[in-house]
Amino acid sequence: MKTYLDCIPCFLRQTLSAAKMASDDPALHEKLVRQVLQEASTMNFDRSPVEMGMQIHRTLRELSGNPDPYRAVKDRSNQRMMKVYPQLLSRVNAAPNPLAMAMRLAIAGNIMDFGAQENLDDETVDKAIAESMAIPLSLDAIAQFRQEVERARDILYLGDNTGEIVCDRLLLEQLPREKITYVVRGNPVINDATIADAESVGIAELVPVIDNGSDAPGTILAECSPAFRDRFAAADLIIAKGQGNYESLSDTDKNIFFLLRAKCPVIAQNLDCAIGVQVLQRGRRR
Repeated sequence: MKTYLDCIPCFLRQTLSAAKMASDDPALHEKLVRQVLQEASTMNFDRSPVEMGMQIHRTLRELSGNPDPYRAVKDRSNQRMMKVYPQLLSRVNAAPNPLAMAMRLAIAGNIMDFGAQENLDDETVDKAIAESMAIPLSLDAIAQFRQEVERARDILYLGDNTGEIVCDRLLLEQLPREKITYVVRGNPVINDATIADAESVGIAELVPVIDNGSDAPGTILAECSPAFRDRFAAADLIIAKGQGNYESLSDTDKNIFFLLRAKCPVIAQNLDCAIGVQVLQRGRRR
């Protein structure tokens, strides 16, 4: 997916929000915003928005000296979602179609994205999860997903945000785990999950967990480690969570299912859906 002009205000909002989270110094805030404005003026709009996001947060970490500005937010998200995990698991187990319920909850968890929205409180998350119980996904899409999972021998599940990964756990428990490897970011960026996060919520006890060697808030294959690129190429099926993974992989010729919540007008337009819709969509294979 390419970058659109409407992405620029979002870059600036995210820049200032992240700067304030990393430091109370107004001089640093101004310096970071000015640097991002310079980079935006020369960026290649044929590349995905994830590339600018990667540059923003690299610059933030460098200027602030803070290697993980969102650490406290990430820990809180994981801990809170683990508290409600037993209730969510009960709902999955009681559902007529546990896989469909787990998929709805996994997608609902994608609201926990501090890159897309800065004022994300517990009430907003709870509302999104409650709404997901009543929002049906396409039965045809679920059937197609189930069929591809059954056919595949090697599945990569690309995770996204902390907190959300607890909802991923619910879906992993409904899938053939012997086929699945869970993938997280190689280094901290925004509130995206790393190996430590996957371990803290019990995913590492279910399936192998690897990182992609990258600090991009998505999956830019050119930025990933050679080992991950080999695994990606060899996989029969990719399950990709979140907007960042959609932005960076939507044009990739691969057997991919994207699971996300459309949280911005650009993504909604690209997917031809309304903002807030829960999306289960197969990638466009050539």
